Amino acid sequence: MAAIELSGVRKEFADVTAVRDLDLTVEEGEVYGFLGPNGAGKSTTINILLDFVRPTAGEARVLGRDAHRESLAVRQRTGVLPEGFGVYDRLSGRQHVEFAIDSKDADDDPDELLARVGLAADSARKAGGYSKGMRQRLALAMALVGEPELLILDEPSSGLDPTGAKDMREIVREEVDRGATVFFSSHVLGQVEAVCDRVGILRDGRLVAEDSVEGLREAVGDDETLVITVGEGSDGLAAVTDTIRDLDGVSAVELDGDTLTVSCRGDAKTAVLSTLEAQGVPVDDFTTREASLEDLFLAYTEGDAVDSGGSSTAAEAQPEQGGST
Repeated sequence: MAAIELSGVRKEFADVTAVRDLDLTVEEGEVYGFLGPNGAGKSTTINILLDFVRPTAGEARVLGRDAHRESLAVRQRTGVLPEGFGVYDRLSGRQHVEFAIDSKDADDDPDELLARVGLAADSARKAGGYSKGMRQRLALAMALVGEPELLILDEPSSGLDPTGAKDMREIVREEVDRGATVFFSSHVLGQVEAVCDRVGILRDGRLVAEDSVEGLREAVGDDETLVITVGEGSDGLAAVTDTIRDLDGVSAVELDGDTLTVSCRGDAKTAVLSTLEAQGVPVDDFTTREASLEDLFLAYTEGDAVDSGGSSTAAEAQPEQGGST
């Protein structure tokens, strides 16, 4: 059984279409990263899953149940960390978690949950005095109540310091090991890359790509970035860059002082280095890196990797002519 199934979901607000004929399946036990620029329709999609808004058309099923007609049953089995979580200023952290436990008729130990998210020492403090990061930890503790089958995390690392972000990633992995499914929306692409099995990228209400991070990278292209530091006083380096730019497999070359940055296919790296050597340019050092998730995100959301039909599978995406829209 799929944890999340959206079929032909469309949501219109007055003259704005927020979600356009969205088909999306999240399998049980996976961590699914849901990405997209502001206004892409991510929050609307999450609100449809939680029955906070009703789709104009299509069907949404969560944990095998209709997201609208069986919304109470869905929420009992779902833990939610909403974006911009607001606390009750006069209630302590412990009282917040106790409220969540009572709401779900669960038997969790509030102190254990608070300790798990790093708030054991602050459980008795009024939440109105919590920092943004502490509020985010508190929201996560409340989301974990009742050992939910599905966790919906909307910008979960917002306000967290590096230690808090690391703790959050570890908790996500622990929940998946327990058997939960995690639907993870975030702008912090490094966090997504660190924990997600698959990634879906939403643009203008449409799913324009869906695959593993590696699959998205292969669909965009296998270019790598080669950063070369040349020896001091290298003569004629500007002229050599033109020669490198003409090499087969090289897509871009940038020169900044004694640093040459080359975007190229992996099999072109040797030719680039050999050309520098043949032209008498000493290479002091070089490093390579694959396209980051940020590179892939920009490629898909700015249009370079989106096919004209709005394909929802990365393997089918073809470069689009005409740039971003």
